[in-house]
Amino acid sequence: MAMTSPQRIDYHGMPAIHLRSPDGAEAIVLEHGGHIVSWKSVNGVERLYMSPNSLFTVGQPVRGGVPVIFPQFGGLGKLQAHGFARRMNWTLVDARLGEDYAIAHLRLIDTEETRAQWPHAFALEIAVNVTGARLDIELEVSNTGDEPFDFMAALHTYCAVREVEECSVNGLRGQSCLDRLTNKEFREAKDALTIDQEVDRIYYDTRKPLMLNEPQRGLVIQSENMPETVVWNPWEERCAQLTDMPKDGFRRMICIEAAVIRNPVKLQPGEEWWGRQTLMTLD
Repeated sequence: MAMTSPQRIDYHGMPAIHLRSPDGAEAIVLEHGGHIVSWKSVNGVERLYMSPNSLFTVGQPVRGGVPVIFPQFGGLGKLQAHGFARRMNWTLVDARLGEDYAIAHLRLIDTEETRAQWPHAFALEIAVNVTGARLDIELEVSNTGDEPFDFMAALHTYCAVREVEECSVNGLRGQSCLDRLTNKEFREAKDALTIDQEVDRIYYDTRKPLMLNEPQRGLVIQSENMPETVVWNPWEERCAQLTDMPKDGFRRMICIEAAVIRNPVKLQPGEEWWGRQTLMTLD
């Protein structure tokens, strides 16, 4: 396939960047939220779930893909759920093609709007790199102000599955975990986590690669410098309450999120932090 430069496109009425690596792997990133809404490896199969009922509205989050969670996870703080980064307009800094990859960098900096919610000066950058069967997402946070601040962060990755009850997540056995539905901690005893009811868990200190297994295909998921892994599926009752999800949407997705939650990162003025999630197809 001929090499083509990254292109600006319209995606459901919002500006986006379309990346295509020389081997044909693709990704689409919205400027709204720095949000990845599509990733196809060289076989052309979409591996991120996007709700067909997603709202593409300024100031509102998009359901599916990879939302960027910053500076708060969920309701664990005084801000609106999952913070403001996924609701803001980011700036495309750079997009280019290499010999075997395509990459884009987008940036968000503090504004009067963000400082009214969270009174800190910061710069947030996401790098999205696609090549072959691999997607690398790196998030970088810089303290550009004069005071230290704490933050949480996550890459809220919606993995597409053919049927959630036929998939399993391997690599979590023995991990300490918080069940957010019961607010109880336990240690995972299963070799393979299967989904047959609502799941909302934070697994701590997950250093090993995880495997999302489905019949005849697999996805390796690995993170760096993001010690928590969140596994989430809303299941039938909760999904029916989400206006931006179809009633059966829970069957086509499972969120496996790289995160830093339990011990928020503290940055001194001038300091930087980074975290990364890598997805690799095995089909």
